[in-house]
Amino acid sequence: LTRILKGRATMVQNRSVDWALGEYMALGSLLKEGIHVRLSGQDVERGTFSHRHHVLHDQHVDKRTCIPMNYIDSNQAPYTVCNSSLSEYGVLGFELGFAMASPNALVLWEAQFGDFHNTAQCIIDQFISPGQAKWVRQNGIVLLLPHGMEGMGPEHSSARPERFLQMCNDDPDVFPKITEDFAVRQLYDCNWIVVNCSTPANYFHVLRRQILLPFRKP
Repeated sequence: LTRILKGRATMVQNRSVDWALGEYMALGSLLKEGIHVRLSGQDVERGTFSHRHHVLHDQHVDKRTCIPMNYIDSNQAPYTVCNSSLSEYGVLGFELGFAMASPNALVLWEAQFGDFHNTAQCIIDQFISPGQAKWVRQNGIVLLLPHGMEGMGPEHSSARPERFLQMCNDDPDVFPKITEDFAVRQLYDCNWIVVNCSTPANYFHVLRRQILLPFRKP
């Protein structure tokens, strides 16, 4: 842990950013702007690849913890980060409802590995993908699906992005007119936004954009 935290300090000094720091900066900046951030999932406190460490545990006093991002600014919004049970269906359903009731909060649910979203497929198929068309309700929940060829074996190496793309209602034969609000209009018209970030900068801006848009979209 000491090595990781020192590494972050070094990156800040060198003006370089990795994935974990990019996420930290995005969420921290939103908290400072007064936007409540909520992150839940099976292993979100530490992070799937042991990269996040948003909750620090005292090695000598049982159950004594510290969440550094709740001490950024005296006037900041609260940061809620909590590990959940291994129940993707139940937890994602709860977080979807939380995001529905709190549209001004950034609500993120992270699968321990991206592949595990299949256990919550009913929530995705029935409520998240068709939410605006079916229920006439916008929802800004974020699904984080970490994955990679890390030698973890079956069900740990693909978030099945093709399934999410197949469920997009963006018509490939209809190209929107080029207007001043072209980029925002395209995001508004689709049923959800599927993002495959290629740099930490992408990730930083995607997280901030999600809550700063004038509408809500999964």
